[in-house]
Amino acid sequence: MSDHAITIIGSVNLDLVVRAKTLPTPGETVIGATLARYPGGKGANQALAAQRLGARTRLVARVGNDAFATEALALLTAEGVDVTRCDIDQAAPTGVAFIAVSDAGENQIVVASGANMTLAPHHLPVALAEAVICQLEVPMATIAHAVSVAQGFVCLNLAPAQAIAAEVLARADLIVVNELEAAFYGDQLHQGGGLVAITLGSRGADLYRRGALIATALPPTITPVDTTGAGDAFTAALTLAIIEGQGSQAALDFACCVGALTATKPGAQSALPHRVEVEAFRAKLTLPKG
Repeated sequence: MSDHAITIIGSVNLDLVVRAKTLPTPGETVIGATLARYPGGKGANQALAAQRLGARTRLVARVGNDAFATEALALLTAEGVDVTRCDIDQAAPTGVAFIAVSDAGENQIVVASGANMTLAPHHLPVALAEAVICQLEVPMATIAHAVSVAQGFVCLNLAPAQAIAAEVLARADLIVVNELEAAFYGDQLHQGGGLVAITLGSRGADLYRRGALIATALPPTITPVDTTGAGDAFTAALTLAIIEGQGSQAALDFACCVGALTATKPGAQSALPHRVEVEAFRAKLTLPKG
């Protein structure tokens, strides 16, 4: 286990995953699908990803007083993530994500947020001395407060895309977005002095500082099974690699490899690789350089 500690402030969901040959278009019904259940939520995914990659992680979140909560937290608890700050909301249910996945590995996601939206600033630790990762599946006021009290490295995964205060963006040491999110935010992503990573799916990822491209990486060639959770794995891996002191190019290569490896298995948390798997995988490959 690494000496590096990361607190993740974010969502916990139970993922209900329907796998079909193709994804439906609006108004279309697709039959012949199969159903599976997996623990998920961007916050929980990133916490488990970082834990499996060697960090000591703590998750700050809210779940409902229901059976879904136990199921959603099961893998985190089993693998040593600190979930003592995952509080129970007595009124709202545990969040649920409805995910449709095609045979090509593409997905569509609808989230019923439930207790995730009850995570308030007063639920957060008084001080956050360690590295912090936040996403936008919990109230924006809570994210803003977390960023304001954070004393160490701050990563903002701006997903799902929504309006965010300039001072919150400015505090981030690392911003992670996909192409659609990057288009939503535009130039404001690059107004601060931190790093900005834009993921490009099968085309890898680019890393910027103040709008200047400083690294680009291509993922290893894989056969995708399910891309759910790959972005969360990338975010956790890049954050950990940076706070470990890896250089920009090495950190981006590592994160792309972790994200790609995640996409080779079904589910979100169940697919997240351990550090030993990542290193063994990389040892067998010559990663293409961008």
